[in-house]
Amino acid sequence: MTTRLLIVIGLATTPLAAQHPAAPMGRMMGDPMGMQEMMAPLAQVMLYTPQHLLPRKDALGLTADQVARLTALRDATTAAQDAAVSEARTHLEELQQAADAALPDSGVVKTHFQAAQAAMGRARWLSIRSAMEAKALLTPAQRATLKAWADSLEMWMQQHRQMMKPSPSP
Repeated sequence: MTTRLLIVIGLATTPLAAQHPAAPMGRMMGDPMGMQEMMAPLAQVMLYTPQHLLPRKDALGLTADQVARLTALRDATTAAQDAAVSEARTHLEELQQAADAALPDSGVVKTHFQAAQAAMGRARWLSIRSAMEAKALLTPAQRATLKAWADSLEMWMQQHRQMMKPSPSP
């Protein structure tokens, strides 16, 4: 009797639930379009990293001196980032071990989480700083060319986001 009652209740409530549209996904709840919108300013900055500039050296008309300086900046940044990522990885492994304990200590888990976040933040900051230093090495004409590319990329992203938005149900 109990099983039959649960099935009847389940069937009776299903149409009601189906009538309600799904709640929109929020920016931090996994909505990829929302995350793209939030990260757009950072993406504009990251276009100036040596890793992005060096492959476009011919299109940008970089001089031999600019290429040498950008290469040195890229190499120094990469080494520092690798160290920060390694530190983050170590803390994440320790976090996992602490969380896997029979009686996990949330204080220990929190300490490793915060240390891992700080290390990942340092790695990201190194990219941003590298981009600002690289941008300073460019001529106004080269920065204008890169800005035009970034603007066209942003326009494409906006069109893409618009196309990916679900249409409202009638």
